[in-house]
Amino acid sequence: MNKTESSFLNKNQFGEDFLWGVSTAAFQIEGAHDSDGKGSSIWDVFTSQKGKIKNGHHAITACDFYNSYQDDIDLIRELNIPNFRFSISWPRIMPTGVHPINQAGIDYYNKIIDSLLASGIEPWITLYHWDLPHELELKGGWTSRESVSWFKEYVEVCVQYFGDRVKNWMVINEPSVFTGAGYFLGIHAPGKKGITNYLKAMHHVTLATAAGAKIIRNRIPQANIGTTFSCTHIEPATDSQKDIEAAKRVDTLLNRTFIEPILGLGYPQQDLPVLKKLNSYILEDDLNNLNFDFDFIGLQCYTREIVKSAMLIPYIGAELVSAEKRNVISTEMGWEVYPPALYHVLKKFNEYEGIRKIIITENGAAFPDTVTNGKVYDIKRTHYIQDHLEQILKAKNDGLNVEGYFVWSLTDNFEWAEGYNARFGLIHVDFETQKRTIKNSGLWFKDFLS
Repeated sequence: MNKTESSFLNKNQFGEDFLWGVSTAAFQIEGAHDSDGKGSSIWDVFTSQKGKIKNGHHAITACDFYNSYQDDIDLIRELNIPNFRFSISWPRIMPTGVHPINQAGIDYYNKIIDSLLASGIEPWITLYHWDLPHELELKGGWTSRESVSWFKEYVEVCVQYFGDRVKNWMVINEPSVFTGAGYFLGIHAPGKKGITNYLKAMHHVTLATAAGAKIIRNRIPQANIGTTFSCTHIEPATDSQKDIEAAKRVDTLLNRTFIEPILGLGYPQQDLPVLKKLNSYILEDDLNNLNFDFDFIGLQCYTREIVKSAMLIPYIGAELVSAEKRNVISTEMGWEVYPPALYHVLKKFNEYEGIRKIIITENGAAFPDTVTNGKVYDIKRTHYIQDHLEQILKAKNDGLNVEGYFVWSLTDNFEWAEGYNARFGLIHVDFETQKRTIKNSGLWFKDFLS
């Protein structure tokens, strides 16, 4: 009997208040890129540029969630999943990023929210999951200090139209990823590069996170407000002092830079000196405006990284040793499968006094999946989820704060620069026909949740 059949896991072990859900993002699933008055996002523009996305893929149709949301909500209900995390497309409801609003976009999200509630599924809204309106990027995007005001205007609209029914809000998704990949490395939209772009974007996004949260708190005092951070367990390649120090710098960059100012601790400039360059963008009162007392923090963890010293790499003096070079089991993304990373990350973030509640808001794996006789036997993904749930259970049993788990993702989708090559879904999507097939991992999760 294999582990899939015999897993000792039982959802009751996690307690009756533990939150179970599945996560998605608008740009990755909706398609309908210019339907019903939607404006262009930076990702619409980026994917139209040659050589940016693997195999020239784009998200013009994606999973067609815009038209097939009811079928997918029916599948969520069929899988016994009680919480659905999705994001609002900023340019769908504000085509230029600011007023006027597009009523068709508001109507669309109202239909999703109403359908979820009618199906007994709790909506969890992410306000910003990377799809900045292109019109705002032309004015500087997140490198412009104006971005904080633009974002506040957008949050006000979302709260006004959806706040009567939506209790759970996440302000910004994985700021370290979209600022690093989009404004420093240039491998994600909007494709900007350089330390100046990155530091400006970092500071403005952090200010916007707190500002957006304050608007929700003012308008919906009873709301459950969080924001999400990508985090990675970091280990030095050797026990040499150089590698240990390099690992500490990478850990500071990936795991500390965005959460510590939110918690009122300021930027961790001592442990990552390049962050001192931020001081030229920090105005009077900024440090007071960076922090917010969130109801929960969403952590998104997939793997660990091994770090070695590399003094020729500017600003960080470190490089990652790939899973391939280490010859370890990895996913389609090239990420090592290392479930204890989740436990280590939970332990690390439990050391912060200012975090009230932690929810794992993304965790999952991409493997090559094929439909055989109408079924998808994705044993590796099922094991990945089970092994990570065991680490959460271990953390809970050790008294660590963790109160929910959301799988990434509901369906296979457009995986940013990887296009459609990396399949993360509990449900397989044939992107030619849009046919959905629940994978074995989805069926296991359904039984686990029943």
